[in-house]
Amino acid sequence: MRPSVADVAKYAGVSTATVSRVLNDSPSIRPHTREKVQQAIEALGYKLPGTPGSKVVGTKPVMVLVPDINNPFYSGIVTGIEVAAREKNYSVMLTNTQGESWVELRYLDMLEQNQVCGVISLDPMNEQMKLPGKISKLPWINCSEYVPDSDVAYVSIDHKQAAQDAVLYLVSQGHTKIAMVNSDERYIYARQRREGYEAAMESAGLTIEPGYLQAIGGIDYPLGELAARRLLTLQNPPTAIFAVSDTLAIGVMKAVFRIGKKIPDDVAVIGFDDIPIADMFEPSLTTISQPTFEMGQTAMKMLIQRIEGLDVTSKQINHSLIIRDSA
Repeated sequence: MRPSVADVAKYAGVSTATVSRVLNDSPSIRPHTREKVQQAIEALGYKLPGTPGSKVVGTKPVMVLVPDINNPFYSGIVTGIEVAAREKNYSVMLTNTQGESWVELRYLDMLEQNQVCGVISLDPMNEQMKLPGKISKLPWINCSEYVPDSDVAYVSIDHKQAAQDAVLYLVSQGHTKIAMVNSDERYIYARQRREGYEAAMESAGLTIEPGYLQAIGGIDYPLGELAARRLLTLQNPPTAIFAVSDTLAIGVMKAVFRIGKKIPDDVAVIGFDDIPIADMFEPSLTTISQPTFEMGQTAMKMLIQRIEGLDVTSKQINHSLIIRDSA
C-alpha cells in the first residue's frame, strides 16, 4: 500500500500540515524539522502524486490552496473538505500559498497534467481572474473567494450582504460614527465587505468621515490594534468599529482597552468569521458567523461532481449575525 502524507507525518512525529509545507518547500520550516520529514519520506518511500515512478493507488489526491494555514478561519473549511473527501476515498493535500499567484499557476499546471484529481482554492483570485475560461473547464472549485458572474463554480456566503447586516446592526444600536477596519483588497471578500459597509452607511444616511475606512493590508491581531489606534486618535473618533475578521476585531479591542476605554460602552466592536476565540474573549465578540464546515463539505462534494464530468451550480450559503457582548 502506497504511503500517505499521514504516514509520513506519523513517522516523523509532526502534523500533516508540516509535511505539506515541506513538500511545497515552504521557508517557514525549521531545518531540523525539514530533515526529519525528509528522512521519513525516504524511509517510507513516499512519492508526491505525479512525480516519476509514482502511481495513484487507493485514495485519489485533491489539492486545497490555503492562503494562510495559521488562520483559524480556514481550519473549519479544511475539516469539512476532509470529511467529504474520505467518504469518497479522496485524499487531501494542503498547500500554504501565502497568497502568491505563482502557486496558483503551479497547481493549475499539475491539474492539467492529471497529477492531482482536482483543486479547491481558498486563495485570492489573482491569476484565476485572468484565466476563467481555462479554469472553468477543469475540476476546480473556489471556496469563500469567488468572482461574481464567473463560469468558475464556487461556494461562499454573500460577503457584501453580511457586512451590511453587521453595520446596520450597529446603526440599530444608535451608532452614527461607524468605522471599518479592512484587510488586503487583493481578496475579493475584502472588496465586497467594504462595498457592504459603504452601502449600509449610505442607506442609513450616514457619512463616512475622513479616516474611518482603514485598509490595513492583512488580518493579524497587531494590524487590528494599529488600525484602532489610528481611528481612536482622530479628531472625530468613531463610537463603533466593524472589522472584516475576528482577528482584526480582537486587535481593535486590545487597543480600546489600552487607552482606557470600555467595550461596548465607549466603543462597540463587531468582527467577522466567528472563530473559536470569539466566544471566549472578554467581552465576547459580536460577529458574523460563516458556516465553514458546511462550506468545505459542499465544496468537496461539488469538486467530486466536476471530477466525474458533471456540471455544478455555484452555491451561496447563509451567514448569521451572532450578537454577544462587544456590540
